[in-house]
Amino acid sequence: MSAAKKQEPSPSGPVWLGSPLKWLLGGGRPVLIVLVLSGVLCGGGTLAWVKLKPQILGSPEYRVGPEQIEITPLPPWIHTDIRAEVFRSPTLDGPLLLMDDDLIERLAKAFAQHPWVAKVESVAKQFPALVKVSLVYRQPVCMVEVPGGLLPVNEEGVLLPSTNADFSPLEASRYPRLVRIERTPAVSTGGRWGDPRVVGAAEIAAALGPAWERMRLDRIEPLAVDPAAGAAGAAAGDSSRRAREPIFAVFTRGGSRIVWGYAPGANMLGEAPAAEKVARLLQYLADHDTLDGPQGKRQELDVRTLGKAAPSR
Repeated sequence: MSAAKKQEPSPSGPVWLGSPLKWLLGGGRPVLIVLVLSGVLCGGGTLAWVKLKPQILGSPEYRVGPEQIEITPLPPWIHTDIRAEVFRSPTLDGPLLLMDDDLIERLAKAFAQHPWVAKVESVAKQFPALVKVSLVYRQPVCMVEVPGGLLPVNEEGVLLPSTNADFSPLEASRYPRLVRIERTPAVSTGGRWGDPRVVGAAEIAAALGPAWERMRLDRIEPLAVDPAAGAAGAAAGDSSRRAREPIFAVFTRGGSRIVWGYAPGANMLGEAPAAEKVARLLQYLADHDTLDGPQGKRQELDVRTLGKAAPSR
């Protein structure tokens, strides 16, 4: 065998294992250097980020205040700055940063507690520092006359803010007014008034809506008894329940009394739906040009029987 033949490397063992090492130390050395440097830089970058993260994310670009909150446009009946009021809530005590893990939850909770907010639909972050909050607002439908003034409620009887900044005397006078409520509520703004007379009147006011002004109505009053309680209760077989539910009358500015009956939410058997009652009043108004009697005299109407044909004899 020739000398050249004897010097050929064996294809197994140390020569095969040594080939990658020879490559890395030879032509592959630049690649090795890049990999090593990348590891060093990544490790150093991680350490630097850990140290600098509070300073970077705490900079003005990442802080969240009222100016960084975009909310659903306010309806015309809300005059106060909801964002500023929400940021005075204890829920948002301390600095807020856009990268806080609980930022969305804290903002949603704080806005949900505001008395003008019925529902928080969504809270979404946007960079560099903006948070969009989608809200559903409560709407006043009725003013409750209590000793000392008027208190607004929505259609569910939730007590709403009532400062001069919220309602001027002129604005308050444009809403339906519930009278004969002897005491103020035990709840704070944003809570539901527990009096069924308040809840029922709010439902009636919401049902009448814009027709209130068109009909020239003045106020809503709870009645002590239902003028038709005996017959209606006996026919319906629920006289005990009728005794517990408040019944209402609506008065015109001319002093006429319109017996409305039970509130829509009472779901009283035999009671016409609220929309039908409103339609009957509007039809009577179209036929007579007024809900008062001839020459503006006071009269009494019962909307439950208004426009219904008299039973044949």
